[in-house]
Amino acid sequence: MPELRTAPTAAPAAPGPEAPGADVAARTEAALSGLATPGDARAVWRTLGGHGLLRDLGPAGLPGLLGTLDAHCPVGVVLSVCVQVASALPVLREQVDAGPEDGPVRAAYRDAVAGRATLALAATDRDGAGSDLMELGTTVRIDDRSLVLDGGKRWITNARTAAYALVLARHRPQRHFTSFVWVLVPTDAPGVRVSATRGTPLSGAGLGDLHFDQVRLDRSYLVGRPGRGMVSFARHIATERFAGGVWAAAMCRRVLAETHRRLVERPLGAGRAWDNPAVRERFARCVVEAWRIEAACDAHRESTEPLVTSMLLKVSVAQGLDVVLGECAALLGAEAYAEGGLAQLRAAAGMFATAGGATGAMLAGIAEHVPDLLRDRPW
Repeated sequence: MPELRTAPTAAPAAPGPEAPGADVAARTEAALSGLATPGDARAVWRTLGGHGLLRDLGPAGLPGLLGTLDAHCPVGVVLSVCVQVASALPVLREQVDAGPEDGPVRAAYRDAVAGRATLALAATDRDGAGSDLMELGTTVRIDDRSLVLDGGKRWITNARTAAYALVLARHRPQRHFTSFVWVLVPTDAPGVRVSATRGTPLSGAGLGDLHFDQVRLDRSYLVGRPGRGMVSFARHIATERFAGGVWAAAMCRRVLAETHRRLVERPLGAGRAWDNPAVRERFARCVVEAWRIEAACDAHRESTEPLVTSMLLKVSVAQGLDVVLGECAALLGAEAYAEGGLAQLRAAAGMFATAGGATGAMLAGIAEHVPDLLRDRPW
């Protein structure tokens, strides 16, 4: 029988500065300016934590943080931060705000916001449940003192780099939203095995699978009450999709600005490529797609039904971003296929169609809400 992990003890953390939305971009820029390794996800996380950018960030700070990271870091590194700040940290913060003064959840949260520990949000199962989380096969048996976790998770960001995995597991067999709970799992706990995802363009994201074989932990590693896991997930996945939206919007603006500059400079016939009406029309269509993504972000931010609008936002991002990157790559021609060029960026950005819910699953969810979505609007 594997040893029982008990709750660690740690000194209380000193209060840290908040990160209001207005200055997050400038503070992130300043933090990254002294970073020698923007391709190292753990180094980026340490830097952000050391500059107080992870404590009480909130949705208002996501555009500034993720937009600045996109300008400096590879896609995989930005993804490794995005999932943590949009989902994993908020899930832990809820428990810290409502839970006991000490214990492993509070210690993990304290280390994470300080940049000392990274997190992996582990929801998608390895056995083919995909976006249908109600079919999760990862199980946890809970008694008065301990818990035992079995199963596995697939395509998990930070699986190979995280100190802790935040695992969504089934504690009851019924297919019902009250059958799930979050478990905080130290990735070095007996019974935990990590395998790398091969052939991914998302260098820096630490992608991998997590395997759990009779992982025995103290009951204090539960995050929230049994039965509340899926409710918590649904609430925070909407924020994660918003984070993906503002990141995609920043990526579009960056790529469009660079492509425009190159088209203005590139000779074509007696003038420049930008002088060609066909080129200008194709580029303008990309600007429209980028505008749609930004409009979808604004609509989600103001929505009273965030879960529904997050699905609309998710599909808008997946489709619009691919149009922008694909068309800009075509306009640039051969140079898009150079090392680090737009063709590689487009391949990496393909994860926007799956991370946080596959496009097909989002469309199925949207279809369920068609009557509400088609009602008259105030305008």
